[in-house]
Amino acid sequence: MKNKVTVTIADQEYTMVAVEDENYVKKCAEHVDAQIREVSSVRLSQADAAVLAAMNIADQYFREQEAANDLRTQYKASLEEASQLKLELSEAKREIFKLQSHK
Repeated sequence: MKNKVTVTIADQEYTMVAVEDENYVKKCAEHVDAQIREVSSVRLSQADAAVLAAMNIADQYFREQEAANDLRTQYKASLEEASQLKLELSEAKREIFKLQSHK
């Protein structure tokens, strides 16, 4: 079901239509508003401020995406290492069993 949510971004009201809940839409709008306010100055038009804010948001997105990929790579390496350690443990247990059997 689609929700209509009214938000304020850069002192202008917008009605958003989204499948996400109202709190999520408002959270997104607050983030965009904060980004626009961060780059706004007297010398920038609202359009220029919006473009700079969009660039900052895109930069954050791609940096987070890269960090997530790095974490996936580390996780995969940890799983591979754990698997290798399990194999080594299993081999060590077999060796111990062999040695105990020959007594």
